[in-house]
Amino acid sequence: MNDQFIIEMFDSLKKRKNISKNKSYTAYLIKNPELLGKKIGEEATELIIDFIKKNNDGIIKESADLIYHLLVIWVSAGIDPKEVWEELSNRQLKSGFEEKNSRS
Repeated sequence: MNDQFIIEMFDSLKKRKNISKNKSYTAYLIKNPELLGKKIGEEATELIIDFIKKNNDGIIKESADLIYHLLVIWVSAGIDPKEVWEELSNRQLKSGFEEKNSRS
């Protein structure tokens, strides 16, 4: 598996955007941005808890949940994964502290 999988998953989720929210959980989330925001927070919190508990199985599952919800946010906002890859690529040439300090 590689980044192509993320792009394929993103494209699949994008197709679900216009399906009835009664037939697609992805469409339901996109049409309920407050819920989608809460789900991201929930999944991130669950991931942190599993990380602190050193529960690798939980980390894997919660990471998958978090990535799914992140992709749904990108679909909802009209952000292509390639834009995120480009941002990460730009940051790669800087140290973490340098990049963080460059943000305003």
